Amino acid sequence: MVDLNMKVVRPVKMTPESRFRFKCHPGVPCFTECCGRTTIILTPYDILRLKGRLGIDSGDFLERYTRREEHEQSGLPLVIMDMPRYGGKCPFVRPVTGCLVYSDRPATCRYYPVGQGVLITEEGLDEFYFLVREPHCKGFEEQDEWNVETWRKDQGADYYDEMNREWKAMMLRRSSFGKPDITEREQDLFYMVMYDLDQFRRFIFKSRFLTIFQVDDDTQQRIWEDDLELLRFGYKYIKMVFKISDDKSLSLAPQEAVPAVT
Repeated sequence: MVDLNMKVVRPVKMTPESRFRFKCHPGVPCFTECCGRTTIILTPYDILRLKGRLGIDSGDFLERYTRREEHEQSGLPLVIMDMPRYGGKCPFVRPVTGCLVYSDRPATCRYYPVGQGVLITEEGLDEFYFLVREPHCKGFEEQDEWNVETWRKDQGADYYDEMNREWKAMMLRRSSFGKPDITEREQDLFYMVMYDLDQFRRFIFKSRFLTIFQVDDDTQQRIWEDDLELLRFGYKYIKMVFKISDDKSLSLAPQEAVPAVT
């Protein structure tokens, strides 16, 4: 997700079949200029990939490279790439060599110059697309032709969408009175489970968590070893605690009540 300057958005809704020409490479004179002219919102899967690429704890990644803000619609915490701390540029980009984490870059970077919007409907998430045409960008003068779907697949954005879909749905939640009432403790819990995976893992295995919830041995082993399995487990836990879903795949141990987050 990205916070866009709407002046550079082409006001035409694109479909997966919509076509455009674009190519970014070291030979274009604007190479890497787009990597510091925006506000990048990091998804849980973005953080999982980046902290794994850097080989650091999720807490260290969040402290070094991000800042925390509150999402206006849902009241839930957001994680923003803290470019102002690095002179207005992405800390992982170099002028000549480009992105140092390219194969693990966030979804927003994969999509560019395509932007993505999301609406929530009775049928679920409605994802749509638009073109971002910044004045400095010379990539549109290249001859490589795409449609949105082929671009998504070429950039690996389709897989990121699959990983981020549940998080997007949570961010679009509203109560019948507008923004849901989210307590500070609920915000902190969401932040830990969704973004600070290594702390969430410690929370599971070093607190009373496994005496409160029924988690079989196989699942315990998988979430101990695999960050992606831990993230998927985290979605189930958050949806149960926040009463977002009736999914019964995570259940309480006998004689335990649903823990209130107050």
